[in-house]
Amino acid sequence: MTPTSIRRAIFAVTVLMGTSAAANAQALPAWAYPVAAPAPARTAAPAAPSSAPRQAAGSSQSYTSTQIKDLFNVPDWFPEDHPKMADPVGHGRPPAVYACGYCHLPNGLGRPENQSIAGLPKEYILQQVKDFASGARHSAEPKMPSCANMILISKAVTPEEMAVSADYFSKLKLTKWIRVVETDTVPKTHITGGMLVTEESGTEPIGSRVVEVSENLEQTELRNSHSGFIAYAPTGSLKAGEALVKTGGDGKTMACGMCHGQDLKGMGNIPGIAGRSPSQMARALIDFRTGARNGSQGMMMKMPVAKLTDDDVVAITAYLGSLEP
Repeated sequence: MTPTSIRRAIFAVTVLMGTSAAANAQALPAWAYPVAAPAPARTAAPAAPSSAPRQAAGSSQSYTSTQIKDLFNVPDWFPEDHPKMADPVGHGRPPAVYACGYCHLPNGLGRPENQSIAGLPKEYILQQVKDFASGARHSAEPKMPSCANMILISKAVTPEEMAVSADYFSKLKLTKWIRVVETDTVPKTHITGGMLVTEESGTEPIGSRVVEVSENLEQTELRNSHSGFIAYAPTGSLKAGEALVKTGGDGKTMACGMCHGQDLKGMGNIPGIAGRSPSQMARALIDFRTGARNGSQGMMMKMPVAKLTDDDVVAITAYLGSLEP
């Protein structure tokens, strides 16, 4: 299977997600589901990638641009930071099983367009892959590329590959990766590769959204696992979010600690939610609310999210993202 045929398969998956998801997508907040408009047709052949070695800040390793973009072999800038990667984490299996560590990074912290899975319970990770494969979990935005990729991978991965990968990520420690800052204005952004990217100049009102961007875009594109993100949140959102998370907001929702643990770092097979990406958590809440997620523990989340507005989602995820993991 060629890269072109893989892209066609991903497109087919987004179509098969159904018209109901497409209808929901009309009202989805773009800050949580950053999907770029289709790229214009190329009028010239793309430039050949440089063969010169590149280095990420603070690393003694070097990789070429081609190696950095290889979906089946992970650029591991800091191998001393983590245990030896399980083979499916560091090396995928062409044509359909990408290396898990390429998107989620060797430290499991991920990026805003996918998921932070470091420290999640092994059985929880395994169940999510099974839910992607069965159709019980998909995205409320059918054009979200990370979800389409996961559906394809989940159908191609073997039980053994799933088990060793889930075991690896479950043993990693979630560390502080996102800096939450309250503000009234934010840098202007555009969408690239499923992420918000800051413009070279200009600001705009933040409105009711969380704007999650790279601390250093060049390092992010090198997949430097030491270069994190900043999440701008509206002034006052952390206080509002704290009230919703800790008390349920006078019946609007439930106190998150009832299931996720009083420290919000997980309990049993329930995942920890403290210190994770606001973009990722917002998609989770909205996917539960719209019915896009009906898999494991989906029914448990139906009532807590039923009355949440998008403003509530902003406040809750900003507050959770600001916590120490």
